[in-house]
Amino acid sequence: MEFDNSIYDDINVTPMLDVAYVLLIIFIIMTTATIQGIMVNLPQASAKPSMAESRTKAVSISADGQVYLETYPVTMDQLESLLGQYKAADPGLPVVVKADASIQYQKVVDVLDLVGRLEIKQLGLVTQNLVK
Repeated sequence: MEFDNSIYDDINVTPMLDVAYVLLIIFIIMTTATIQGIMVNLPQASAKPSMAESRTKAVSISADGQVYLETYPVTMDQLESLLGQYKAADPGLPVVVKADASIQYQKVVDVLDLVGRLEIKQLGLVTQNLVK
């Protein structure tokens, strides 16, 4: 029986790469599994626009602090009166607030307080989605 007494001058990295790939796959699967959250069966909507979209009222605040209901400039008193009328006609009135990023925070708080006083439960704040 002869033995090869030669010295190995290279290392076989294939088993080490196999382990690294398996760990990478496990990490990817575990990361995506935690992001997905709870599985729920979502209801189906029709392709036609819903009534909720047409009855939603938008309150906008421009960079100079001017408040708009839809596209019409209003004072805070006019805004309260008009939203009160819309709320009386539709108790589930949804309102979205869009404010310029450079305005004073107090102006947004004033509008949110007004919406709270009118007991409007469906409120949304519009932000810009940053895509990189």
